[in-house]
Parts: sequence; C-alpha cells; structure tokens
Amino acid sequence: MPPVFAHGRLRLYLLKLLDEAPRHGYEVIRLLEERFQGLYAPSAGTVYPRLAKLEAEGLVTHATEGGRKVYSITEAGRAELADRSGELADLELEIRDSVTELAAEIREDVRGAAGDLRREMRAAASASATHVEDESWKAAKEELRKARHEWKEQARRAKDESRRAREEAQQARRQAKEAQDRAREEVQRIAGQLQEQFAKSGGVLGSLAGAWLGGAGGPAPSGSADRPAPPVVDTDWAQDLAATGEPARDLDRLLDRFRDEVRDAARDHGVTPAQLAEARAHLAAAATRLTSALGDTP
Repeated sequence: MPPVFAHGRLRLYLLKLLDEAPRHGYEVIRLLEERFQGLYAPSAGTVYPRLAKLEAEGLVTHATEGGRKVYSITEAGRAELADRSGELADLELEIRDSVTELAAEIREDVRGAAGDLRREMRAAASASATHVEDESWKAAKEELRKARHEWKEQARRAKDESRRAREEAQQARRQAKEAQDRAREEVQRIAGQLQEQFAKSGGVLGSLAGAWLGGAGGPAPSGSADRPAPPVVDTDWAQDLAATGEPARDLDRLLDRFRDEVRDAARDHGVTPAQLAEARAHLAAAATRLTSALGDTP
C-alpha cells in the first residue's frame, strides 16, 4: 500500500484541521478517518507525537477541558498555513488520489477473494455433486453474493471519489487563476493611483513616479532644471513577469519590482528630507488600500 501522506504532509494537514476549529487528539483521528471515507485512520502513536511537536514549535497550543487536551492553532501556525497555501491545495488533491488508490486496492482484494471463493465452490461442487443444495452450498452462494455486492459498492465509491477529485482539482485551478489575476490587477490599479498622486505632488516624487510608471510624473521639481528627464517606460511594467501559478509568490515578485524601480530612480535623482516625508505619506496610503483590497480576495 502506498503511503497516505508524504514526508511532512501530515504535519501540514493537522494545522489545517486545527485551523478549522479547536480539537482534541481523538477528534483529529476521527476526522482523518472520515476524510478518507473510512479507508484509513492514523494511530494515536502517529497523531499525538506530531501534535506535541507542533506545540513545541509554537504552532499550536492546548487547554485542558474535561481532563483532555484540546489543541488550538496559534497565529504562527496560521502564518505557516498562509505561506504554504499552494502546498496545502496540492495536499488536498493528494489525499483524494490516496483515497482512490486505497479504494482500488480494496477492489482488487475483493475481486481476488471472489475468485478464490468461486474456485472453492467449483471444487466443492465437483467433490459433492449430489449435495449441491445442502446448507454449505447455500452458505457459499450467500458469501459470493455478499462479495459481489461489496465489490460493486467499492467500485461505485471509487468512481464517485475520482469524479469529485477531478471536479475539485478543476475548481482549485480556476480559483488560483482568478486570485492571481485579481492580485495583478489590484497592484496595477494601486500603481496607477500612485502615478496620479505623485504627478500632482510634483517634486522628485513626481519624477520617480514618471520614471517607474511610464513618464507621466507631473511637473519638474524646483531646482532640478539641470537634471535629466525621467525615462519613459511601458505602463504595463509587470506584464513581463511570467505567472507561476502561485498568487502569493507572484504578488511578492510584483512588489519586488515596485521597490527596485523606485529605489533605482531615487538613487539616480536624489531625495530631500521633505520629499522623503511626502513619499512616506503616499506609500502609507497605497499600502492601506492594497492591504484592504487583498483582504477582500477569496
């Protein structure tokens, strides 16, 4: 039988279960058995040591209720779940694949048992042809009927699980693509707003915004007539960043691009204390809007 969880994946899934609600160890074991349609249940010797290790790492904590430890996820645990959201989605698909494989193995076992039973029945019929209707023969027929019913039931469950896994995988891909598109659009929208604000504010900030966002950086700063004009760049500055399929990672790359572009422009043109204060105010407002927008993303 193939392993149900790859190395380190059970640890991640325990964090997911505790993020849903505080639970005691036995409840965690029961939930895992339910998620696997009764085909797999981890032992207490598998679950409790991992819960203790998660607590030692500060990812979960526990309180005693009715003589039992009830485990809850900490903020550090939620942060790890957020950082590994893509890996968690892959894990959900792997669990469904594991259920399908386990069901297939059970189906093969049932098929083999049914074949053995048929051979035994044929041998019994050959040895006792005159007593085909005695009690043992009736019991054998009943066993065969039960074996066929069990095989059909396992086949049906395996087929249903495979169909659900395909549908959920398609939905997960759609959601990931939509989240990535929304994040890209929101960053570009905020960038456009920064461009407008910097252009209205003037000063070196206007030049920086023009250099980064496409050369629409407002009036030239006072005392900067001898400075070179800011370069004109494509307003679709983030389109050359190929999507990785991980929205959180793509957003990090967009923010890195923003930081590098503005830093380079500031180094080339220089920034006064007054302009720094102005930049801080604009960036704080942009950060507030972007954080709020991303907080509304499903």
